[in-house]
Amino acid sequence: MSDHVLLIEQPGDWKPHFPEYPVVVAEDYLTNPRYSSHTRLRVINLCRSHRYLSEGYYCSLLAEARQHKVVPTVRTLQDLSRKSIYSLDTEDIDRKVARVLGRKRAGLQPTAFEITVFFGQCAPKEMHEIGQQLFSIFRAPLFKVEFRLVGQWRIDAIKPLALNSLTPEQETAFFEALDNYLKRPWRKPRGPRNFKYDLAILQNPDEDLPPSNRAALNQFVRQGKALGLEVDLIDRKDFGRLAEYDALFIRETTRIDHYTYRFARKADSEGMVVIDDPDSILKCTNKVYLAELLAGQKVPTPKTLILRKENILAAEEVIGYPVVLKIPDGSFSRGVFKAEDRVELEEISKRLFKESDLILAQEFVYTEFDWRVGILNKQPLYACQYLMSKKHWQIVNHQAKGNLRQGGFRTLPVEQAPPVVVKTALKAANLIGDGLYGVDIKQTDRGVMVIEVNDNPSLDAGVEDEVLKEGLYQAIMKDFVRRLDLMRRR
Repeated sequence: MSDHVLLIEQPGDWKPHFPEYPVVVAEDYLTNPRYSSHTRLRVINLCRSHRYLSEGYYCSLLAEARQHKVVPTVRTLQDLSRKSIYSLDTEDIDRKVARVLGRKRAGLQPTAFEITVFFGQCAPKEMHEIGQQLFSIFRAPLFKVEFRLVGQWRIDAIKPLALNSLTPEQETAFFEALDNYLKRPWRKPRGPRNFKYDLAILQNPDEDLPPSNRAALNQFVRQGKALGLEVDLIDRKDFGRLAEYDALFIRETTRIDHYTYRFARKADSEGMVVIDDPDSILKCTNKVYLAELLAGQKVPTPKTLILRKENILAAEEVIGYPVVLKIPDGSFSRGVFKAEDRVELEEISKRLFKESDLILAQEFVYTEFDWRVGILNKQPLYACQYLMSKKHWQIVNHQAKGNLRQGGFRTLPVEQAPPVVVKTALKAANLIGDGLYGVDIKQTDRGVMVIEVNDNPSLDAGVEDEVLKEGLYQAIMKDFVRRLDLMRRR
């Protein structure tokens, strides 16, 4: 049997001139045991009607009960059933619609407009990104979007389409989109399958400082497969296919105003195991939140102040110079600056306040290296010393001419790291959750100080794996299996 099927309601819905695909009539799919016993089937539900308790509705419902990967899911059908539900998910897209359709055009201006979306593909070209975003939210094979000009352009309605209602021109566009959709990874023949779960690793090969290099990603794939995980590397274009997996591992730098956070939210809402989970991203990526959390729980940190435009000189009075200024959501030393005097304090803070209403001022504590303790499921996993970049006060020098400059490193067995460093790291990370974290700590004559907790710590081949080797990747993949087994038993 093919690993995917297309469901239709009536035999006549698949016209003689349509291309050859594995097509199954809904009644057969619902009643034939050969489909209920096939546990790894991918299902595209093209039934005419998906209304509640219709045959098409039951096809999606039973597909999920059989653990088939189906589009649309029952949740999508429910979301599209009432405007009061889906309008909550389209508010952000409405702003983009207003920009695209609001551009002045010569001649009479229409007040209504519509597009058809086939697996995220649509015309005209300027609406393509909007079509992809809508498909990423509402994973239905084909639907119509109606826009209306009421003060400004916005989405007025989203309506599922039936295959038998398409015009010849629409049929051509639909099958082009279907073919592209099926060419994505899960359509590829895999031969005999013995994998227990599907894991997606989100990565960006074009990122300057990715949290995992290519060799580390390859290790995750290799060790995952050895443990019964089918591991696929995905990127931002695969958002619409995310629910086809059982778990998501984010190996791209996370931010709140970024698709990495949308991936985490989507995975969490689908009941998937996800690292970094959206709650950890929310807590860790904002340094203002972290500062308040750590201070409230008596976790030692450098002297820290939250600044507003009105009180920037408090950094001078309470902390003194030099003072480190940070935007709330920087990463890999980005958005972190050192002010040596009042002139630099005012100049840097003025620049940072253009990005955020609050910024962080922190005591400058120089050490030759920062400790990073990696923690997984509330247990220490690895310990590294990251040395400062040559002739610079940070590990990564973003101001260096030419390429980024980074300091060296030393990776140690966890048991050889100072116990107070590991204990403090655990205390800080446990305030966030039970995921995968990297806690940065400075060890000084005044004691240890937590600099930050990273939800997306670096895991590079040749660095963090220097001690554990393959065991580092095995430990993380084993934890995914553990979480998936627990979820299955619930």
